[in-house]
Amino acid sequence: MKLTTRRPRAVLTALVAGATLTALITPSAAEADPFAPAAPQAADALTADAFTADALAADAPTPTVDEKFDGSSLPTGWTAVEGTWKVQDGRLVGTSTSSAQQSRITFGTPLTDFRIESRLRFESALDAARWVAFGLDLAPTGAVPWSIATLRNGSTATNGLEFAQRTAANTWNVTDTAAAPLQVGIGKEVAVAVEVRGTRATWYVDGREALRTTMVNRSTTGVQALIVNGATVSFDDLRVTPLAKESFIRKTGDPLRVWAHRGGSSAAPENTAASDEVARRARAEWIENDVQPTKDGVPVILHDTSVDRTTDGTGAIRNLTLAEVATMDAGSWFAPAFTGQRVPTLGQQLDGLKARGGNLLLEVKGVHTRDSVARIVTDIRSRNMSSRVFVQSFEPQHLRWMRELAPELPLGLLRSTLDPDPVAIAKDLELSAYNPSDAAFQTRPGIAAELHAAGVAINVWTVDDATRWNALEKAGVDGIITNRPAELYGWNAAFLQRTKPSATVLSPAAGQRIDRAQLLRIAVGNNSAEPVTITLDGRPIANGAAVDTTELTAGEHVIKAVIGETATESKFEIVATPTGLANLILTSGASPATVSTLTTLLGQRQYAVLAAYANTPGATGLTPVRRQQIVTEARALATL
Repeated sequence: MKLTTRRPRAVLTALVAGATLTALITPSAAEADPFAPAAPQAADALTADAFTADALAADAPTPTVDEKFDGSSLPTGWTAVEGTWKVQDGRLVGTSTSSAQQSRITFGTPLTDFRIESRLRFESALDAARWVAFGLDLAPTGAVPWSIATLRNGSTATNGLEFAQRTAANTWNVTDTAAAPLQVGIGKEVAVAVEVRGTRATWYVDGREALRTTMVNRSTTGVQALIVNGATVSFDDLRVTPLAKESFIRKTGDPLRVWAHRGGSSAAPENTAASDEVARRARAEWIENDVQPTKDGVPVILHDTSVDRTTDGTGAIRNLTLAEVATMDAGSWFAPAFTGQRVPTLGQQLDGLKARGGNLLLEVKGVHTRDSVARIVTDIRSRNMSSRVFVQSFEPQHLRWMRELAPELPLGLLRSTLDPDPVAIAKDLELSAYNPSDAAFQTRPGIAAELHAAGVAINVWTVDDATRWNALEKAGVDGIITNRPAELYGWNAAFLQRTKPSATVLSPAAGQRIDRAQLLRIAVGNNSAEPVTITLDGRPIANGAAVDTTELTAGEHVIKAVIGETATESKFEIVATPTGLANLILTSGASPATVSTLTTLLGQRQYAVLAAYANTPGATGLTPVRRQQIVTEARALATL
């Protein structure tokens, strides 16, 4: 803390020692008021998180499983598939006797979006690599394939947490790993949870997010399960709760949503099975494809109005039959390695996503009729893929038909330029997202907050540059439609690991006791380039501003520094000291006679008498505020 004396310490010390210093009195330079007038505060806008929280509170889903294991036998509907499972002392206990045994028990019902949680404890384990898992999607019989979320006994190892798949061939495919935020070990109960949304899932340990994946393999009949490997693990308070309909608005602190434009189109031929696979392996949450009808009315995945650019054929797609399109090579134009790729039908694309994982952002491209839109809906519904498809279009009429025919599908409006009132059209079309080009968004970045206040997400296209990703994240955009999904996923991973912006109050130090002979300066450190807002006792103050301690009341004061949604507080105290009282007297502007009397009493340490004299009309030239300060300070010293 930088402290500046208003009067030389030697002078104040001499005064306290008993000298009468009337001759030394000089007018003090007026200090500038450090408190800037508070700017008018705009009414707080409804935030996306508040909107979501209110909606969930109003219609909180009922758990499909809620077990405390108070009975003496396995709950009704629970199926022990392998290993030993029993209810004992109010807990479910599962045992696997070797690393080769996957002891499992299935329960619950098929759910697309849900949260599974429990309090669990390793009672014993063969070694630190043994594990327990939530089954996220298993056949009720426990047969392969599975999708699971794993916690190892040695939880802080680099693979202490995993998302993994047990394939139909009984082999492991571990898709994501991370160290847990705490060591579990033997005998320690820990609260764990996994939230699943379609093919995406998030691990939580002790309430802290620890790992994400986009690679959960899903089925239409899979239920939930517990699995134990080479250990005995006990469980309590196990709950499975369906999740409310997802908002596509990004929560505070979450990374940008990755929408892979025409699949992984920077590394494979666009709108093909190959580009889908690239996007899937790049961990894109959503794969964007374009759909148009052939001459015989079959929806196929193609961007251009003709096949000329992306196949070895020629002609407008609407003038070609599916049989003609099916023979065309859609890969060799990109690279010889992709020779033989085909133009997929929408049905084939959906089948691939269903079998291998992924969600579809489907653009209804070009001219369509209500019947052609209805055919798209049929292809989606016949495969039970409605929960994994998001529909967008440049044409409002296409979206109106889609809302009429398939109200369960989320909708997005694509725009090259912003509408005069994006919020109004979003409400009219009942959009989940408004998706402008980056150039359009830059003309009015504030539209993100306006749309969020209306409960509508905003995704920007087509952005392949990390500098723009950073700017769009800061502007509050929810997702990026990009040709480079792998790079954006990596950028997101770095985003989650980066230091969160925070402030540190450097001066005055926390708990500092300061007297009125000192002039302090507010100093706040900032670990980021984000702006910091500082207040002293609720009033705005500039970083580095000088604060006249004679203007502060005795007692505790609070400095608050805010960066974004992170606030830091630090407290200091104004205390009575003889030196501080001397400064109050010398800078009071009182008459020389009054100052002489007060300083004489101060030098003699006659604090009670000084207080009494300062409170009389005889002490001339004192302002009411300064008179009260001197009286209060003197009385405080008299009690010490």
